[in-house]
Amino acid sequence: MPLPFLTADRAFEAADDIALPHDDRARWRRPYRPGPWRVGAAALWLLLASFVLFGAVIIALTASPASAGVVFALALLVIVAALRLLRMGVWVSARGLRHVDFLVTRTVPWKRVVGVRTVQTPVRWLGLPRTVQGQALVLVRQDRATDESAPLLTTHSLDFLARPSAFDRAADTIEAWAAEYRRD
Repeated sequence: MPLPFLTADRAFEAADDIALPHDDRARWRRPYRPGPWRVGAAALWLLLASFVLFGAVIIALTASPASAGVVFALALLVIVAALRLLRMGVWVSARGLRHVDFLVTRTVPWKRVVGVRTVQTPVRWLGLPRTVQGQALVLVRQDRATDESAPLLTTHSLDFLARPSAFDRAADTIEAWAAEYRRD
């Protein structure tokens, strides 16, 4: 009995990315998958946290509980940072568009959104100060100038580095959802 859902030889179907009709529109969704760089960085942070937790157990058995508590708190901080790294990105729902950064989350209701568009511009490479020529998905709001807003997605971020087709799919999906939700 063949199990096609377990094999890697089936073709990619574009219908996999379309939201199902029974999906809740009020639920926050990221219209793309986290990229391999983001997942790999989070995995390394979680691996580091496991070593720190192991160190906390050893310290708890051999030293004072207070020092073990400090190391345990450090491990929890690393775990929270890894989970926040995975949560970063653009999320959409019927209520608005949410841009989640590492420390800050901004939510813009659809009534304040003029448009979402892709522009060719210098973008930051992996979030570092170095800039390279690339594409960015920019949010145009009623209450701010276009130059003031940070890009939502870029072709050189942790999610889309060396994956231009994934960026195009994500940008098209977010633009389509923005057009649909602004009409409602």
